[in-house]
Amino acid sequence: MAQITLDRREVLAKIFPDPDSYLFISGLAGSSRDAAGLTKDGAHLYSMAGAMGAAASTGLGVAMAAADRKVAVITGDGELLMNVGSLATIATIGPGNLSIVCIDNGCHGETGGQTGHTSNRTDLAMMAKGAGISSIMTVATASDLEAVAGFLAETPGPHFVLVKVKDGPPTVYRRNLDLAECRIRFRNGFQQSSPA
Repeated sequence: MAQITLDRREVLAKIFPDPDSYLFISGLAGSSRDAAGLTKDGAHLYSMAGAMGAAASTGLGVAMAAADRKVAVITGDGELLMNVGSLATIATIGPGNLSIVCIDNGCHGETGGQTGHTSNRTDLAMMAKGAGISSIMTVATASDLEAVAGFLAETPGPHFVLVKVKDGPPTVYRRNLDLAECRIRFRNGFQQSSPA
């Protein structure tokens, strides 16, 4: 693999140049802050908190319930490893409207920066492939990143995009941490934006 040069704070805007066209589910900590920065913590984002490993499964449920909408899960390597079996369920159900973007910094930033499995031998893209997801892409450089939006638009879903980033801070964004309020906001936003 090429040397990792990506700053996590810059990747989502390149992957999702039109974020308003997606419903987003984000995992914990850094990925939630990155997604909140992309969407301005809008009504089309539901962020997880205190539910490590639940982002991909929640995204699958949203994709099934909103089959006419594009759904994107923004997760981290540690968070996804807590429920990696969800990839098998996603592959089996095969929702064409679901994309999973895993921001992989190879460490556990939420708990002190301990080295994670993906900085050693674990490859989440290979795990997604083994689960049965066929549209998979790994990016580690700016030139790789330029192709992701087209990949999501032109290949059949579900998609899995592994974004290898340098260790560094997530997007600085103060998101709403009232989960009940965020759930209601997301539900209302989804209902108001759903096609008739």
